[in-house]
Amino acid sequence: MASSRAARLAPVVEMAEKAEKTTVQRLGHFQGQVRLAESKLADLEAFRLDYQEQWIVRGSSGVSGQWLLGYQGFLAQLGTAIDQQRQSLNWHQNNLNKSREAWQQAFARVEGLRKLVQRYRDEAQQLEDKREQKLLDELSQRLQRQDPY
Repeated sequence: MASSRAARLAPVVEMAEKAEKTTVQRLGHFQGQVRLAESKLADLEAFRLDYQEQWIVRGSSGVSGQWLLGYQGFLAQLGTAIDQQRQSLNWHQNNLNKSREAWQQAFARVEGLRKLVQRYRDEAQQLEDKREQKLLDELSQRLQRQDPY
């Protein structure tokens, strides 16, 4: 009976394993998205540093007012792009955290089901062992009754 309980749970375990596999794939996807967003942010920040260094080089030799306005305008646009990329990174990190939580729940469910199935198998094995021991005891008693010595 316990063995059949384990067998009946097999499709449930299989479905839980498929769900867990899907959450692992989503987790991997969001990890990739976070890495990509981090890389883009790092690129933008590096570009801003390079652009600011141009100010030091060009500014030391004197610049026109028009160049300065263009520089400040582009630097402002670059700052906006960096802020937007930070927001994008935060959004992707949020998705990653939610995905990680979903995976942890799916993993815990699979592990719980596996332990339950193992417990059912162990119970079935114990029942089978008891049944065999009982048969051996009965056989031993019969043999003792039949033995004339």
